Amino acid sequence: MSFLRVLLAILFPPLSVIDQGCGSVLIVFLLTLCGWVPGVIGALIILNKD
Repeated sequence: MSFLRVLLAILFPPLSVIDQGCGSVLIVFLLTLCGWVPGVIGALIILNKD
């Protein structure tokens, strides 16, 4: 997980997981619509997976 990805996950979570697949982007987008913090947490969890 690079510093740029973490920064992007904090600023705009769906954009940070764009290369992880359509499902991940959709999940993070829906979490971001529910609130900014759940979107950031979801993006960081997805980015942290190996």
